[in-house]
Amino acid sequence: MRILVACEFSGRVRDAFIKKGHDAVSCDLLPSETPGPHIQGDVLEVLDSKRPWDMVIAFPPCTYLSRCAARWLYPKGEVDEYRLECGWRARGFFMEFWEWSDDVERVVVENPTPFKVFELPEPTQVIQPYQFGEPYSKRTLLWIRGLEPLQPTNVLEDYKPWITSNAGGKSRGQKATQGAAPKQSDHSKTFQGIADAMADQWG
Repeated sequence: MRILVACEFSGRVRDAFIKKGHDAVSCDLLPSETPGPHIQGDVLEVLDSKRPWDMVIAFPPCTYLSRCAARWLYPKGEVDEYRLECGWRARGFFMEFWEWSDDVERVVVENPTPFKVFELPEPTQVIQPYQFGEPYSKRTLLWIRGLEPLQPTNVLEDYKPWITSNAGGKSRGQKATQGAAPKQSDHSKTFQGIADAMADQWG
């Protein structure tokens, strides 16, 4: 199959499908962290090129859509109009991939739990890294069309959070959880166990 992995710079999902013999290419505004087929640029232009993709797996940015960013969207209890506008633009970008199913039979879009205000479609399933052999929790939603939901491959009972939660509340005496991710850029990378499951089950 010809597979476009959109908004990926780590190359993990791309390379997992390549190992299974597929023609996979990643695309992102950033260069690929690992050598392999990669288009650095606007992924919407790649979609508009009408190349015959058999599958599109997209990881659109969640900065303005994610529910965990509530403290920035509603500082001091009032909505930040700039972030609200950015959120609606991010929703439009998300929907570009989801609605591309008119031309591509198999489409998957990934994101964390979004704000209800942005009215994203209902996700197909919720997965966790610890269901795929990774000792971490990070609630991840998948919107899937033309494929079966992912099946867990190696469920672990001992795990810790990947992303810090309520960091701003710590200074106010509220409970905060320290995440295991080494740096901010690691938050958006797909876990290898999940990437392998995608290639094994969808490839």
